[in-house]
Amino acid sequence: EEAVPPLRALHAAGYNVVLVVTRADARRGRRGKESPSPVKAASLELGLPVAHDLAAISDSGAKMGIVVAYGRIIPAEVLAAVPMLNIHFSQLPRWRGAAPVERAILAGDAQTGVGIMQMDAGLDTGPLHAEQIVAIEPDDTAETLRARLVSVGTNLLIETLAAGVDAAPRPQEGTSVYASKISTEDRGIDWSQPAELVHRVIRVGRAHTTFRGERFIVWSATPIECEDPTHEPGTLGSGDRYPIAQCESGALELLEVQPAGKPRMDAAAWWNGAQANGEVLGQ
Repeated sequence: EEAVPPLRALHAAGYNVVLVVTRADARRGRRGKESPSPVKAASLELGLPVAHDLAAISDSGAKMGIVVAYGRIIPAEVLAAVPMLNIHFSQLPRWRGAAPVERAILAGDAQTGVGIMQMDAGLDTGPLHAEQIVAIEPDDTAETLRARLVSVGTNLLIETLAAGVDAAPRPQEGTSVYASKISTEDRGIDWSQPAELVHRVIRVGRAHTTFRGERFIVWSATPIECEDPTHEPGTLGSGDRYPIAQCESGALELLEVQPAGKPRMDAAAWWNGAQANGEVLGQ
């Protein structure tokens, strides 16, 4: 999805997009029909040719490639045939790798950035043509932060191309940090942690715990002052409107949840039906 706005912006700015490379159509669910990636769907709408194999780039006649959230290393021989720029969603060299947005949130970073990077054979190691810093707000989720980074990155790409990329890009400076892919374990809620740390996990998305022995997803919450620190971490209680879950220090007001086998729902509606006062999440 995050690659679609830059693609549309390049097309709207009048650049001749000779080829779009994206993943092959994929089936959603066991019985679902094969569907195109968001990039392919947008390309077909714009009348742009699409390929699923990077090898098609070498014979495309392209003078430059733009890479956004491709998810794979571009082989050196392809980069040798067509130089490429990458929109990277972090303040390089911090958070090179697969999940820079999520890792910045989990680490409690106050800011991140967007870089227009000249691609090389390494993992997000290329020099930068442009960079813009973006603040991370206390209530930013991975979804809201990524949307803002995509908007900033799209504008920065068009500005960079308009100014020209003839000047030598600047090397990355600082300590590199690897942003490994977010796992199911990373999304697991540990109620014995402070509320601030638990909140970061929830902000990444699909944060899970258990309720009455079944999987329970917390989609949205907000930290509050701990009213009764004697309760066991994970203990549920009533708030003014929403249920409250105790952490090791502080507590979280649960706003949106998803019990096992149910759709996402307002936490107050779930609480009214569950009658779970005093029960403990995560047991």
